[in-house]
Amino acid sequence: MSQAVDPRRTAFDWTDAEATRRAAAGLVRTLRPRAAEPDVLDLASNDYLGLTHRPEIKEAAAEAARRWGAGSTGSRLVTGSTRLHARLERELAEFCGFEAALVFSSGYTANLAALTALSAHGSLIVSDAANHASIVDGCRLSRAETAIVPHSDPEAVRKTLDAHPGRRSLVVSDSVFSVDGDKAPLPALAEACRAHGAAALVVDDAHGFGVLGEGGRGALHAAGLAGDPDVVATLTLSKSLGSQGGAVLGPARVIEHLVNAARTFIFDTGLAPAAAGGALASLRLIGAEPGLAERARTVATTLHRLLTEAGLTAARPDAAVVSVRAPSPEAALRWAADCREQGLGVGCFRPPSVPDGISRLRLTARADLTDAQIDEAVATILRTAPEA
Repeated sequence: MSQAVDPRRTAFDWTDAEATRRAAAGLVRTLRPRAAEPDVLDLASNDYLGLTHRPEIKEAAAEAARRWGAGSTGSRLVTGSTRLHARLERELAEFCGFEAALVFSSGYTANLAALTALSAHGSLIVSDAANHASIVDGCRLSRAETAIVPHSDPEAVRKTLDAHPGRRSLVVSDSVFSVDGDKAPLPALAEACRAHGAAALVVDDAHGFGVLGEGGRGALHAAGLAGDPDVVATLTLSKSLGSQGGAVLGPARVIEHLVNAARTFIFDTGLAPAAAGGALASLRLIGAEPGLAERARTVATTLHRLLTEAGLTAARPDAAVVSVRAPSPEAALRWAADCREQGLGVGCFRPPSVPDGISRLRLTARADLTDAQIDEAVATILRTAPEA
């Protein structure tokens, strides 16, 4: 007699096969909780301005929690909006040069909101091939037709729009691409949209805000496009502001539409008061210390110069991301691990996370890094570098 099989035990057997496949491909991801106090020199995080551990930012977050509670208690349209959220939205829009802003629980949900609520079945989204996963997912959820165009190619965008005359369209791009740190040709993209007439430009400024533009006002501000009636920006509060959350900025009528139509706003719990308080304090700090943005860019160009002078291949940074090429996925993993063993934290990007198939170390140029720390980081990277 055969032994009975409990169907409850076999329901997820397929995950074992997936785990075996990932292990064979060297693509297993693991969680590694970090210590409260940094145990390595950090060039891996997205804390571009070094504000996460600034005492005044931590105190602002703590004070917001003490006053407003540990959580927001509900969706923004029910009980999750506080006067703190409203102040953050007002000051964020003013700082970046937009008419209005809307705060979300993450940059990911902000991108989903913008793309799904500003498009519809029958409309067109034109998306850069190197856009972030949150943009990719927003396109998939939007019900619009999505056309993927080559990376940073305004002419391809124009041709795609020309093939759909009069059609309601969005062109969406990162402002600074998170892997290589290169900047999108925003003025040319805006020109392509305006030549089409029915197209709007949506820009994810997660990696530009706080680093580019006057005093860190962002890539759209630097390009002279902030506040234009056909331009929408999304950004995150978790990078240059060192907190948590995301936002959409644009014309007031667009923000009003999102309040009424964006599912990741309507049905999601609002951003926790501590995160809103920390982000607001950071926003005011970078307004008071405009040199932080320039320092982050200086650190990036210094890292690039020192590494390339030493013979490594590194992408020229347009903001705060420095990408250093590795000879193989295995070499990139080993290189990052060796750096960590010697006290340096770096990012590691490899296929399939990078569609071009090139494995890299990804370095974060933080504004609070000293010259001595830059030298130390470069020495560690060179000392552990694999043979080409």
